[in-house]
Amino acid sequence: MASLWGGRFEKEMDDLVKEFNASIRFDARLFREDIDGSIAHVTMLASCGIVTEEEKQQIIEGLNAIRQEIEDGKIVFSTEDEDIHMAVEKRLTEKIGDVGKKLHTARSRNDQCQTDLRLFVKRAILSMIGELKNLEEVILQKAQENVNEMTIGFTHIQHAQPITIGFLFMAYFQMFKRDIERLYDTLERMDYSPLGSCAMAGTSFPIDRAMTADLLGFIAPTENAMDSVSDRDYCIELLSDAAISMMHISRWAEELAWWNSSEFSFIDIDDSYCTGSSIMPQKKNPDMAELLRGKCGRVYGDLMQMLTVMKGMPLSYNKDFQEDKESLFDAVDTWNMCVRVLTGMIEKTTFRTEKIAEHLSRGFLNATDAADHLAVAGIPFREAHAIIGRLVKVCEEKNCGLEDLGEEALQPVDPRLTKELLGDISLEGCVRARKSFGGTAPEEVLRQIEAGKEWLLTVEV
Repeated sequence: MASLWGGRFEKEMDDLVKEFNASIRFDARLFREDIDGSIAHVTMLASCGIVTEEEKQQIIEGLNAIRQEIEDGKIVFSTEDEDIHMAVEKRLTEKIGDVGKKLHTARSRNDQCQTDLRLFVKRAILSMIGELKNLEEVILQKAQENVNEMTIGFTHIQHAQPITIGFLFMAYFQMFKRDIERLYDTLERMDYSPLGSCAMAGTSFPIDRAMTADLLGFIAPTENAMDSVSDRDYCIELLSDAAISMMHISRWAEELAWWNSSEFSFIDIDDSYCTGSSIMPQKKNPDMAELLRGKCGRVYGDLMQMLTVMKGMPLSYNKDFQEDKESLFDAVDTWNMCVRVLTGMIEKTTFRTEKIAEHLSRGFLNATDAADHLAVAGIPFREAHAIIGRLVKVCEEKNCGLEDLGEEALQPVDPRLTKELLGDISLEGCVRARKSFGGTAPEEVLRQIEAGKEWLLTVEV
């Protein structure tokens, strides 16, 4: 069958070229967006007197019937269809006759595919925000449950200071909060309709682009037709949002894998989120955490693919743009699966506080607080820092903690030192003392949790 664009051609496409040229294999998933855009377009054409009301009704009924056929699996696409736009138009003409050929008046596949993709991205963003909101709710719940439970804060992968588990959860809450905010920013920038831009220069038909923008739920039509058909910034932004979010997921997955190791045993990941070994019967592997970490690179690759497609693209439309969809679809699908897995895994992971307690005595987690106490007593902080550093060396020689040193061990280091001057350097005391805004003290973490709950109420999907 001759192509819908084949009037100027004398030869059919080579079969290999048809396969190479076709995008129907992956863009068929845009059928809902394509039909929604076509219904809005023909509604506008009738409003402007370009087609009759009767023709509009025939076309809309035909499009809705095609939507149902596709959803019911009654249409099998092939490379002969080339892309979803041509496939729907061809099927429409088969169903309602020549009136179906009027649908493509005052538009091009260039603006049509852009409209479809923007609708897809809008829906993907709202879905992603919804998934992140679910994750944030779980984080808040786990933070609340562990607001008083202590663990170890690390810097340079070494014991640094005592913190609460709730405080740690709220750190990740902030990361995913920024992910949501970035998605909203992207949505605000891309929420404009390119429909009616046609091939790249607009149309001589008296169309109403504001009407189609409104019908499709966009803020307004795009300003410049040439830019409209050649813009993929919004795809790059969504891929960037997904890549940054995957980085956050991967960071947490890395820590989950650590904490699950025999050397730490800080957490117990539910069996339903682990696998075993085919040869070692004792193994309980954190494979889901490892996969989350590994899939981060895949989404990074999707972003780089899109950036590379666009880096030398002259105005306006070029066939290279066909390469915009597979990486976008892959990133969205991968990200969605990863967030759902992370949400379920976090919800079902418990902290082994008794195991964590065994590690809290290592690494002099209270050293900073001891130096702070000396500074409060009037010793310059840099001097206090050096004094506590010397005390740490004494503790290493005696194999004890700072809180275990008696007066007889303190005086040789500095005659001003007393147990009273060191103050309460119990780990509980250290945690309770860090009440500064954003700190780890339980009362401050509770404030962060309440602020997080209030903010989450503003997240709409």
